[in-house]
Amino acid sequence: MRPSGRQPEQLREIRFETGFPEHAEGACLIALGRTRVLCTATLEERVPPFVKGSGQGWVTAEYGMLPRATHSRTRREAAAGRQGGRTLEIQRLIGRALRAGTDRLALGERQITIDCDVLQADGGTRCAAITGGWVALRLAVDRLLSTGAIATDPLGAPVAAVSCGIWAGVPVLDLDYAEDHEAGTDANVVMTGDGGLIEIQASAEGATFSRPEFDAMIALAERGIADLAAAQRAALRG
Repeated sequence: MRPSGRQPEQLREIRFETGFPEHAEGACLIALGRTRVLCTATLEERVPPFVKGSGQGWVTAEYGMLPRATHSRTRREAAAGRQGGRTLEIQRLIGRALRAGTDRLALGERQITIDCDVLQADGGTRCAAITGGWVALRLAVDRLLSTGAIATDPLGAPVAAVSCGIWAGVPVLDLDYAEDHEAGTDANVVMTGDGGLIEIQASAEGATFSRPEFDAMIALAERGIADLAAAQRAALRG
């Protein structure tokens, strides 16, 4: 039995609240179990220098964790004067994932920045940030379409992410902190809602894992991503 009482293939409860904060071009508060991440999209009519003149847009991300998102206070990275390696790695992952699901030529020479702020962490924060970040991105793009700023929708199927791993010798989906802390293998899978793979991060935590175990984790991730994509679409329908 998993600590949460869930079945191996069962996601935590997922909820989306859109429209807050109201000043962002797109906003979504995602709750994945006890994890909470606020995702906001900011639209700017400019692109980074390395993209300028290409006719293509840019989607990027920033990620941060509030000091009391975890059991003990974490010092603000701004107070240290620099971002940590984990923060940089996660925000680069979020940006890559969301760009992979975006037709940058259809977006035109403009940038959308997705800010992902972890309010409460109980495992899976990077996956929640990608999943909620896509909803915020979708809302920002819908605004561009509604005003006629772009003529073609640059977004295809939803982009979502989910963790999976080997816990107590069993492949399980969507690890919370208690499971992630003890898992023998941990993986994060980013996919589109129609089954396209974007990125897989998997590592053994002290013991190797087999190809059948890896395949079992990917199968669980495919099922979880399909459920997450359905929840994203439902949230956008209101």
